[in-house]
Amino acid sequence: MPKSKNQNQNFRYLPLVLLTELVCFVLADHADMYFIQQISRKLSNLAHSDLIDSKIVTLVQQGQYVDALQFYSRNPLNATRFTYPSLLKACGFLSNLQYGKTIHSTIITKGFFYSDPYITTSLINFYFKCGSFGNAVNVFDKLPESEVSGQDVTFWNSIVNGYFRFGHKKEGIAQFCRMQLFGVRPDAYSLCILLGASDGHLGYAKQIHGYSVRKVFYGDPFLDSALIYMYFSCGRPLDAWRLFKDLEDKGNVVAWNVMIGGFGENGLWENSLEVYLLAKNENVKLVSASFTSTLSACCQGEFVSFGMQVHCDLVKLGFENDPYVCTSLLTMYSKCKLVEDAENVFDQVSVKKTELWNAMISAYVGNGRSSDGLKIYKQMKLLQIPPDSLTATNVLSSCCLVGSYDFGRLIHAELVKRPIQSNVALQSALLTMYSKCGNSDDANSIFNTIKGRDVVAWGSMISGFCQNRKYMEALEFYNSMTVYGEKPDSDIMASVVSACTGLKNVNLGCTIHGFAIKSGLEQDVFVASSLVDMYSKFNFPKMSGNVFSDMPLKNLVAWNSIISCYCRNGLPDLSISLFSQMTQYGLFPDSVSITSVLVSVSSVAVLRKGKAVHGYLIRQRIPSDLQLENALIDMYIKCGFLKYAQHIFQNMLQTNLVTWNIMIAGCGSHGDWLKAMRLFDEMRSFGIAPDDITFISLLTSCNHCGFIEEGLKLFQLMTVEHGIEPRMEHYVNIVDLLGRAGRLDDAYAFVKNLPIEPDRSIWLSLLCSCRVHHNVVLGKLAAHKLLDIEPSRGSNYVQLLNLYGENELQDRAANLRASMKEKGLKKSPGCSWIEVGNSIDVFFSGDSSSPRTIEIYDLLNSLRRNMRKKGGHYESVEAL
Repeated sequence: MPKSKNQNQNFRYLPLVLLTELVCFVLADHADMYFIQQISRKLSNLAHSDLIDSKIVTLVQQGQYVDALQFYSRNPLNATRFTYPSLLKACGFLSNLQYGKTIHSTIITKGFFYSDPYITTSLINFYFKCGSFGNAVNVFDKLPESEVSGQDVTFWNSIVNGYFRFGHKKEGIAQFCRMQLFGVRPDAYSLCILLGASDGHLGYAKQIHGYSVRKVFYGDPFLDSALIYMYFSCGRPLDAWRLFKDLEDKGNVVAWNVMIGGFGENGLWENSLEVYLLAKNENVKLVSASFTSTLSACCQGEFVSFGMQVHCDLVKLGFENDPYVCTSLLTMYSKCKLVEDAENVFDQVSVKKTELWNAMISAYVGNGRSSDGLKIYKQMKLLQIPPDSLTATNVLSSCCLVGSYDFGRLIHAELVKRPIQSNVALQSALLTMYSKCGNSDDANSIFNTIKGRDVVAWGSMISGFCQNRKYMEALEFYNSMTVYGEKPDSDIMASVVSACTGLKNVNLGCTIHGFAIKSGLEQDVFVASSLVDMYSKFNFPKMSGNVFSDMPLKNLVAWNSIISCYCRNGLPDLSISLFSQMTQYGLFPDSVSITSVLVSVSSVAVLRKGKAVHGYLIRQRIPSDLQLENALIDMYIKCGFLKYAQHIFQNMLQTNLVTWNIMIAGCGSHGDWLKAMRLFDEMRSFGIAPDDITFISLLTSCNHCGFIEEGLKLFQLMTVEHGIEPRMEHYVNIVDLLGRAGRLDDAYAFVKNLPIEPDRSIWLSLLCSCRVHHNVVLGKLAAHKLLDIEPSRGSNYVQLLNLYGENELQDRAANLRASMKEKGLKKSPGCSWIEVGNSIDVFFSGDSSSPRTIEIYDLLNSLRRNMRKKGGHYESVEAL
């Protein structure tokens, strides 16, 4: 733009013209003092304006955008036209739309809008950066045709780039064609803009590649790198590699960096590291971006050893204080769970910029040390390090995790005073903090102020409601989101599935499953895991298995979900077998996996499997948590090995009420009532208050051991001293306790005085006691109460039938059998199982459908023959 350059040069020469004029006046004998003062004042004003221009430009170049705007606000009248492009750049970086509009008004007032193309271009770029597409286009449309035709390629690039950034692809291409009609030839950056808008569309990207070849755009490092990146973004890493190999300039470090980063983005992290090694061998002059891309690949692939080698390389090349490299290095260590190494990197940097502080806070948050993240933030504030929107986002995440609602409100109060408060991502973080801390009113208030609500904002509200068990509100927001035309992402869909689970609405859950299929999110690992969990809790293990089988990529969470599903739904064998299959898919069980499979082992009392899982846990050095150790204790108790359970219990560093309850119940079930009571007293001495489950275990123990008075005292202790409201299980234990001791009248009196309606278990317990002590009258009464509650349950009739038979009331027994046959009632057969080798065989009473039936009877016949030959007690075998 030659015209604008001459204008700028004339303005810059103005102080020299005035100075020459002043010298001439002074040298002349007839010099007028008034004119001399006027020229001196003009020179002084111009000098002052130049100082302001220089100061603002310097601050913007150094990235001190807030300081630049504050300096301008103190000297608004002395700014010249050269100041405004820098001011608009600062406003664009801070996304401060309102202040930029004020500057725009000043530009119009001073008459600079049409006269200076630099200002016009800066205005358009500012509005695009602030997300105000309409204002940017309005500025462009107000330019006269003559002014537009005189613009250079830089101006047109900003227009084309703006259209593409806001998704107006056709309009952007139209402006690209219009630029050429005005005789402006595209440059390499123009093609880079077009490549950036390819959106992973290979055909469109190849057309631009062909255009660049036809127009002979060779050797431009930015265009070459953009073409390589384009193929990576289209998921064609092999084409990118071929293009890279054909480059003439192998010293183009930008292209090397794109190769390293591109392989990483396509999940080919090992290839990224190979390219890094190749660049070293080719003596490419590596820059900070080379190390950040490589460290990112190490981070994603968890190649911590290679990352340490890169750490050595960057120290040798003098990049240990580069802010971007240090931030990437710290992030790599934190993502690989090496928080101490991340702390060392942080401590060794002498001048810590905001980005490094952000990375350290994020490292603590990502590794479950949110309290330390808040401490770092407080230290940052003491050192007066200016926080940015990412700092606030990380700190608000920490507040969510530790439940520090008051501290989150303080952060919000600070943000209101700052220009970044209108940042959408930051508003979403505030929204998440309020919603997850349970403050729906503040969350709604923030949500209503967000103008450009994106999927993150909607997702924050929905997940917050789910976390606070407000499932209906979550579903209402989901419906509102679809009305506004916003498509849910995987996080939102997973939250909505969880809401259906929380509402226990299976029909709604199936409907949401259908929506997930239509939106293509069914196979997403997070959505699918939520569906597995939902169908598991609705007692549809087959549906859970189908969803799991259809998942193309199964992570550890998905495996844990399906193992837990089969365990919860009475399919422990499947749960145990899936646990052994995990390692075949390259996954290693964690504490959650082991806890779930131990519960399955406990339910079938397969000691051999349980010991194998325990051994695996020790060999792999999997960190044990309290829940896992409780599961181990429970498994050994239910498998009959109380001594092993006691050994684990005695070596635990931390216990909770669940731990003590398991041990008390275990000692009681193994007949050691005194040990159970000692544990109970010891638990209370540690300040752990018992709950209703504790007393169920103690009362059951009293039942097994026949300690009647002790059981009644415990019941009194529970209700009076500890104020625990008895449940039906407690009442059943007291009825059983009195009934076993033959105190049937006391048991019946206790039942009649219950504050709640007795259920099946109460009358069944009383009936069983009547059978033992041959009390037909009370037994018949209990039986009829039982039949009134469940008239179609065959086992209820069997109890009364046994009562009649044991008391030689054959006529009544015969009539009852006839009634059962007429109603088609049968008693569910009892079953038992035995563990042989690595398999479990289950046998039902009166059933010969076992696959090993023939083998079993052949062995039994063989035993009979041997006993006959040796003169053994054949008759006793015959009785079997």
